[in-house]
This record gives sequence, C-alpha cells and structure tokens, in this order.
Amino acid sequence: MSPTEVVLYTKPGCCLCDEVKLKLQALQQRQPFGLREINILENREAYERFKDEIPVVFVNGRKAFKYHLDEGEFLRRLARGVKHGT
Repeated sequence: MSPTEVVLYTKPGCCLCDEVKLKLQALQQRQPFGLREINILENREAYERFKDEIPVVFVNGRKAFKYHLDEGEFLRRLARGVKHGT
C-alpha cells in the first residue's frame, strides 16, 4: 500500500497556515505520511481556488480540512484510508 499523501495549501504570513503545518509535522512523527506544501502565491490556479479558504488540507486527493485541523479526525482518516470515503 502506498503512503498517504497530504497536501497543504498555504501562503506566507498566514498564522492559521503555520499552526496547521506545525500540527501536521508533529502528526507525521506519530503516523508517517507524505506531506507536500503548496504556496498559493506561487500557483495561480491554487490561488484562484483557495484564496479565501487557506489553509486547506487534502488527504489522498480529497479535501479534508480548511482553516483548522482536527488532529483526531485526521488520524482517523489516515487509519481508514481516505481513498475509500470521507
């Protein structure tokens, strides 16, 4: 089974983004997953899509959280494999 892919849409100077990023990095220590960060200021399509919603977290290609991250729910999604449901 391939590792879970988590994508965080963010931008510099966003305190909510920084908070979610720190939570994700801490959670990686408990449950390994791939984490990719996308700065919406460097990606026009991402900016248009998420400019009013950041931070946004996708798990295995599915939008899972915006603005905040529920750590318990995030770990549950990892455990059950988000590819098969949200």
